[in-house]
Amino acid sequence: MVIVGAGFGGLSAARALANAPVDVLVIDRRNHHLFQPLLYQIATAGLSPADIAAPIRGVLSSQKNASVILGEVTGIDLATREVLGHNAVRDGRVGFDYLILATGARHAYFGHDDWEAYAPGLKTVEDATAIRHRLLVAFEQAEMIDDETERRRLLTIVIIGGGPTGVEMAGAVAELARASLATDFRRIDPRQARIILIEASPRVLATFPESLSTAAAQSLQKLGVEVRLGQAVTQCDAQGVEVGGERIDAATVVWAAGVQASAAASWLGAEADRAGRVKVNADFSLPGQPDVFVIGDTATLTDAAGKVVPGVAPAAKQAGVHVAKVIRARLNGSPAPAPFRYLNWGNLATIGRRAAVADFGWLRLHGTIAWWFWGFVHIFFLIDFRNRLAVMLNWAWSFVTFKRGARLITGNPDRQG
Repeated sequence: MVIVGAGFGGLSAARALANAPVDVLVIDRRNHHLFQPLLYQIATAGLSPADIAAPIRGVLSSQKNASVILGEVTGIDLATREVLGHNAVRDGRVGFDYLILATGARHAYFGHDDWEAYAPGLKTVEDATAIRHRLLVAFEQAEMIDDETERRRLLTIVIIGGGPTGVEMAGAVAELARASLATDFRRIDPRQARIILIEASPRVLATFPESLSTAAAQSLQKLGVEVRLGQAVTQCDAQGVEVGGERIDAATVVWAAGVQASAAASWLGAEADRAGRVKVNADFSLPGQPDVFVIGDTATLTDAAGKVVPGVAPAAKQAGVHVAKVIRARLNGSPAPAPFRYLNWGNLATIGRRAAVADFGWLRLHGTIAWWFWGFVHIFFLIDFRNRLAVMLNWAWSFVTFKRGARLITGNPDRQG
């Protein structure tokens, strides 16, 4: 069987098929599995890429029935039951008996794809290091320049989108400017940096209860972040953005406003929703193709409890495990597992140092205690992800103490996402 994509969903499915009577082939265009929820920490110099990424081969090295191919998939031939691709994909075609597509999502600019060059999103290590480059170079240039207008532009950072990524990014940038960089420069005061979070809807963290959205906005404002709600960006270029009829000159703009599913729907010729997510059956199989499954951000499904499965890491992991159970049952001639139900363990978002919001449904928290919950959950997932306790402890120490040792300027700031 073939699994395309080694994100949370794909790797969970592969691991759940360990010791099953099937050969598992994982294909990904990158050689590493990435803990995406902490990418913003790379972008703001809190962590290094190796802290939240691990080689796919290393993750699956002890699983004897699993192998890995580095290659980029470009299509699916359902008639011949083959995955099409290039680079290291064998002869451009790989046959399958079962297929799991877990190819994730990409940035969505709502018809303004030209904005990507000026407002990169945050989905890959390359995205994060490019944003870090732009951010740190802007401070360096501001230190050297005499023109006050240009200096203000260099010290203005705009984050577009008030979901968890945007909120966490804004809080981390504020901490970087007001704490980590505060004493590093002589001609400028990084604490005077202007950080603006723009959200088109009436509140940040729209998927959270309103009380937690309000708490998050207040925490951001305490950090000095300007929170602009109910305003959409109408123009984005090399000099900054336009919002609410106002021009904001900014050297660093980050896009956290929307995502679009991968091209899986077009590969399959399948029905999809507005975000490009494939509409799947209750067991994540493709209608009319019971041996082809689509999971994670690539799929849309309403579960047995009548709830839409969200595009978050825990949901992708649960979907991967469920599909593995379905396949195991078929291979063993056993009854199919119970219909999929997403178990929501809570929604969390952090806002700078020792502040966060947490919604567990039956319990809502904000402030320091929510921050500790947030830290515990992410450390737990890192243990599961990396399985290296020593690395986790080193990361936890640097993160809790905010010793940002990853302030390296590398790469090309003009690289497009």
